[in-house]
Amino acid sequence: MTSFLSTAQLPDEYEQLRRSVADFAKTVVAPVAAEHDEKKTFPYEIVSGMADMGLFGLPFPEEYGGMGGDYFALCLALEELGKVDQSVAITLEAGVSLGAMPIYRFGTEEQKQEWLPLLASGKALGAFGLTEPGAGSDAGGTKTTAKLDSGEWVINGSKQFITNSGTDITRLITVTAVTGTNAAGKKEISTIIVPADTPGFTAQPAYSKVGWHASDTHPLSFDDVRVPEDNLLGERGRGYANFLRILDEGRIAIAALGTGVAQGCVDECVRYAKERSAFGKPIGQNQAIAFKIARMEARAAASRAAYYDAAALMLSGKSFKKAAAIAKMVSSEAAMDNARDATQVFGGYGYMNEYLVARHYRDSKILEIGEGTTEVQLMLIARELGL
Repeated sequence: MTSFLSTAQLPDEYEQLRRSVADFAKTVVAPVAAEHDEKKTFPYEIVSGMADMGLFGLPFPEEYGGMGGDYFALCLALEELGKVDQSVAITLEAGVSLGAMPIYRFGTEEQKQEWLPLLASGKALGAFGLTEPGAGSDAGGTKTTAKLDSGEWVINGSKQFITNSGTDITRLITVTAVTGTNAAGKKEISTIIVPADTPGFTAQPAYSKVGWHASDTHPLSFDDVRVPEDNLLGERGRGYANFLRILDEGRIAIAALGTGVAQGCVDECVRYAKERSAFGKPIGQNQAIAFKIARMEARAAASRAAYYDAAALMLSGKSFKKAAAIAKMVSSEAAMDNARDATQVFGGYGYMNEYLVARHYRDSKILEIGEGTTEVQLMLIARELGL
């Protein structure tokens, strides 16, 4: 696929994908989103529908069961899903960029053949166990350990806030663990594949969250979990460095999701401002409302341009770390700002969970935290500027 990306006109293959996902989001996802949110149920039927469309395999080669597309194709799907349901969008994003992508980027051929066709099919989910109670933005604070014993890794420790880690179709967790010390005396962090049915691994009860109620999120525990030595993913001691690469890519995906949220808030407000009347005229004819929505549209447009730019750099093989950080920061702030303003436009209705803007208001805050906080993005941008 071409690496020339424009917010004005997408190449045909991208536009066809965007339209098909937009239709799926509108006709299949949106009608049940409020119910899943209220009941806090994982949307298995939606995940199955996305699997049938090949969305989980979008960026992977056909030889591994993928669709032969690229990362930007995934981003387009996330933007459309993000407009109507963030829980569904993050399930896809995490399943691909955190669950399957590490195996594609760093796995041996045997690991790819074993796991990628299953994950790319969407019939199974993978998760990435990075964050711990004392190690999030500072992943170097990892305390989970993995020690070799008779040709097996013995893993002990805990993880928290892990997406897609406790569903009925979760099949593996890739875990960062301390496997020793390097020549400089610092922690040697490696990544290890743990099948979900391994004895000693437990997905603890799901969190009670402010938002993303239909997304699966658990704390995890590892109690003398034993897996073969060959389950090491990538080079020993490169686990942290490799995951930084995964995070750089994932920030573009999260930026696409955030853009969808920002645009979804605009779309809802435009519709509502035309339908809702006060003092004898549609509220959209009031300049205060019209200007608020206009500013929301500007945020969404800037967010989209930012993630398109980062994706174009990535596809062309150029350095994209700064662009990804900018896109992630701009889009998450646009989502949060637009959700707040959309709630204001809707007034009392905007505070009712049955309305999409209310769910976006609850859901959007995590976009400024997950896969690197806003402060981390600022740090990365400043560092890339040589500061």
